[in-house]
Amino acid sequence: MTGKDDDSFAGFVQGWNGMVELKTPAHHADMAGWLEKHMAGPNRRMLLMAFRGSGKSTLVGLFAAWLLLRDPNRRLLVLAADLRLAMKMVRNVKRILERHPGCSHLKPPSKERDQWAADRFTVVRPMELRDPSMAAAGIGGNITGSRADVVICDDVEVPRNADTAVKRAALRERLSELEYVLVPGGAQLYVGTPHAQDSLYAEETDDGSPPFLDGFERKVLPVYTEDEQGKRTYAWKERFGEAHVARIRKFTGPNKFTSQMLLRPVSITDGVLNVDNLGRYDAELEYREALGRAVLTLDGVKLVSATCWWDPAFARPVGEGDGRVKSGDGSVVAAVFAGEDKRLYLHRVRYLAVDPKAPETEADQQCRQVSRFLADNHLPAVHIEINGIGRFLPGLLRERLRNDRLAAGVVEEFSHTPKVRRILEAFDALLADRRLLAHRQVWETSFIREMRDWRPDGRYRGPDDGLDAVAGCLGAEPFRFDRSTAPSDRRADWRGAGAVMAEADWEL
Repeated sequence: MTGKDDDSFAGFVQGWNGMVELKTPAHHADMAGWLEKHMAGPNRRMLLMAFRGSGKSTLVGLFAAWLLLRDPNRRLLVLAADLRLAMKMVRNVKRILERHPGCSHLKPPSKERDQWAADRFTVVRPMELRDPSMAAAGIGGNITGSRADVVICDDVEVPRNADTAVKRAALRERLSELEYVLVPGGAQLYVGTPHAQDSLYAEETDDGSPPFLDGFERKVLPVYTEDEQGKRTYAWKERFGEAHVARIRKFTGPNKFTSQMLLRPVSITDGVLNVDNLGRYDAELEYREALGRAVLTLDGVKLVSATCWWDPAFARPVGEGDGRVKSGDGSVVAAVFAGEDKRLYLHRVRYLAVDPKAPETEADQQCRQVSRFLADNHLPAVHIEINGIGRFLPGLLRERLRNDRLAAGVVEEFSHTPKVRRILEAFDALLADRRLLAHRQVWETSFIREMRDWRPDGRYRGPDDGLDAVAGCLGAEPFRFDRSTAPSDRRADWRGAGAVMAEADWEL
């Protein structure tokens, strides 16, 4: 059925669809050509993203069967979010090989059938190899001893393993093990749709670091595309026309539709803390002195107060200080300024890291970083949360500030309010009023990811150390009194400070 003069993958798909009396959609022919081209090219690392319901897994199953037809010695490993999903593809490929007339020679005779199951099978092949021709594995399964010429990652990112930064980091760590499974020169194919803002498949990251699939050939097929005039072209208009697509958007919501049908990485669930309401600025602090008074401005806005909050913990080793990889508490210091424009500026959030090989103790290293943080940002004081390990840190920090000849106060804070309540009370009103802005450097830290992922329920186990530190800053922000005007019966002194008059009964 592949055709004597057409042994291409597109021809194989056309032949199979003709046998089962199905038409080949245009986007399937497009994806088939793309897969074959890059499988034969120098870069055999591929990412195929297509909208939900597009039949991408069906096409990849045909691709796997075609690869075995072209070279029976190939070993394919299918990895999915769970074993059941991976077995679904292996079983589908097995059925294709059983039914396709051009693949009948690959099915071993009954008496010689060593492996021919739903989770793994071995075709008739010249070489004697330890691994089966095709095997299924879940993301949590043991694949340490496996070797493969082609690894197919089919929907490895799903909502349950991508809803927090900790889970996404664990998924990335698990997938990095595939480098030891794939033979040199092997091919790797990711197939799926994004399920988070910081998706495995994202082309760009919030902090500017290389994406996980950096260097992969990418094929992205949304349900429709729009030109400059807003005219839409649907990828599969016969099934996913305007009316059906509008119905999907209505019942699934804008976030999920954007993620699953337009393939743009966004958070599928609406976060409690709306990052879209957080402003952004690039300006740096400007310090000057005039007429004996110090003035601190930010992009021309005079700053009237500042708050620094340190939420201490056992800091992570250098290289893990961005809060993305490990779970548990991290040590974070943050600074918030208030301007005359009645807006609050989240200027810096720093995740402290320590060097275990340094001669200084971990506490001394953190105090040194906090002292530098205060000096760099012209901060007059720092609040330290002394719950837990922070109880002995104020004394160490004061000593460090004296040694650094830095005039800054240390305020001890013991928190009685639950963390969830502190975060909600600090952020809710400010975000709703759009009065909180964050510096560009803050946007490049994991603080933004914490905002997107955070949930106020007891099931949330992701990082929130940056949120807690910033909430401390916002909660400790001093109350601003309006400037009183001069009394109506007295003209203000033009010198800025009038003479002091006091009543006295002295006889002169």
